[in-house]
Amino acid sequence: MQNNLVSGIQPSGRLHIGNYLGALKNHVALQNAGAHQCYFMVVDLHSMSEPYETPHKRAQILDTLASFIAMGIDPKRSVLFIQSHVRAHTELTWLLSTITPFGELSRMTQFKDKSLRQEESNVALFTYPILMAADIMLYDAGVVPVGEDQLQHLELTRTLARKFNNRFGETLTEPQALLTPSPRIMSLTDPLRKMSKSEPAGCLFLDDAPEDTMTKLMSAVTDSGSGISYDPENRPGISNLVTIFANITDRTVEDIATEFREAQYSAFKKALAKAVIKKFTPFRRKKEKLLAKPDALLKTAMRGAKAANLIANTKLAEIKKKMGLI
Repeated sequence: MQNNLVSGIQPSGRLHIGNYLGALKNHVALQNAGAHQCYFMVVDLHSMSEPYETPHKRAQILDTLASFIAMGIDPKRSVLFIQSHVRAHTELTWLLSTITPFGELSRMTQFKDKSLRQEESNVALFTYPILMAADIMLYDAGVVPVGEDQLQHLELTRTLARKFNNRFGETLTEPQALLTPSPRIMSLTDPLRKMSKSEPAGCLFLDDAPEDTMTKLMSAVTDSGSGISYDPENRPGISNLVTIFANITDRTVEDIATEFREAQYSAFKKALAKAVIKKFTPFRRKKEKLLAKPDALLKTAMRGAKAANLIANTKLAEIKKKMGLI
């Protein structure tokens, strides 16, 4: 179905403002637009391709699930579920691996980049794009909201759909990329590096307490000089803060730079902190309430998985029949 849309977020820790601007904000907007049947998942299987602490995994899955709902994903309007609760994802991954050229996976830049950061790369990191393709194909997704860093993976999905259809007959949908606006948010402690949850001091988490948000932003690295302007090349620190301010208030960087042109750094940072706190306080409170009832939260995910399984299992059965399996 061309109007089906699939997307997911890894449960690898608390979500930060970069996750909101790059994914969650767009997910909610796409759901509310009503043009697509949306399938949103907590991609816990994907998150296992990198090292993780086993005791924390369940908490991280529930945290990400709560973040989806608290931000505005409505389980009554979208199918919201946990990836590992739909076994068809792993089964289709194996089936697709039988038609995936080794060379195609070897060219994936994300594998090359991430493998350099691991002492010993695992096979899951290498085959990650096949699992992503399975995620998409099981729901006949016509569109997939992605950032530019995922375009190579999505193109592999399209390639595999063509290979399968040419060999076994028209079965799989070739998804189109829905490029979503995703500003690059940099670390508060080092504006030359992307914001990362692995560096908490430089990261604005969506559920940070107000006092933590204020502290982080008031101590955020800026640049020499005075006044507020947007000049990422020459003034990366203050430009990063302008970018955050503009995107959480749905304004342009030019508007923010003009309004605060003569402001002192301290006054600008305080205004930004207040805007961030105001924006995410409802989210933080709702998330706290959801996490206080983990069993109810899990039941919501199970209902979503039931709906997802109906679609995924039907598609998987069609694929297996085309491939000659009984």
